[in-house]
Amino acid sequence: MSLSEMSLMKRLFSGVAVAALAVTLVACSDEKTETAAAPETTQTASGAASETPSADTTASTAKVPDAEGSVDMAEVMKPGALPEMALGEESAPVTIVEYMSMTCPHCAAFHNNTFDAIKAKYVDSGKVRFVIREFPFDPRAAAAFMLARCAPEGQYFPMVSMLMKQQETWAAAEDGREALLQMSKLAGFTEDSFKACLTNQKLLDDVNAVRERGAKEFGIAATPTFLINGKRYSGDMSVDTMSALIDSLL
Repeated sequence: MSLSEMSLMKRLFSGVAVAALAVTLVACSDEKTETAAAPETTQTASGAASETPSADTTASTAKVPDAEGSVDMAEVMKPGALPEMALGEESAPVTIVEYMSMTCPHCAAFHNNTFDAIKAKYVDSGKVRFVIREFPFDPRAAAAFMLARCAPEGQYFPMVSMLMKQQETWAAAEDGREALLQMSKLAGFTEDSFKACLTNQKLLDDVNAVRERGAKEFGIAATPTFLINGKRYSGDMSVDTMSALIDSLL
């Protein structure tokens, strides 16, 4: 491994990354403080769980959340630094672009509690196209996104899902490199392919470019943030709330 590669690995898994992770958790929690009155809230700023609608609440009874602003979806969908990671038909009547950070607990809550149901109900039926875009708040989140990008073709979403389900295992681990290595081995990485991925400076630069574009051009400031048919919504959403929002656009 070259000196430049060693330097990149050190930056991704140094104590600075752990300190940055603490800031990330606060930022992610602060976003929920602003939206704590919404029915989809799953975690308060202190980390305590709050009430969430029951699984058998119908979408028709859920309140459609208020948008925080508008975006030009034609601009949003223009190619960026990295190939688009999307599920669903390009011709779907609803397009959802999620900006997320791999170390954000509210992003994990959405992907662990809501995403699969939305995919089955709307993406697989051709009603929604769902796009994930990287918005890492800290070096460890950037490393996780890099690994998802390095996964075999078609395995980006499964890799994201695995890392979200196991977020508590690796995101705050004392030895972040070892924790992510073990997660990656479950996805078929070897130690050599793991190192090769995380020492790819261009990939890191491109991941950061996706984040910077989201912040500068589309007003992304917290995670998760969803751009849905020209409107911007921040914060975790329950199945019922996102279903109500999607249904209002169909």
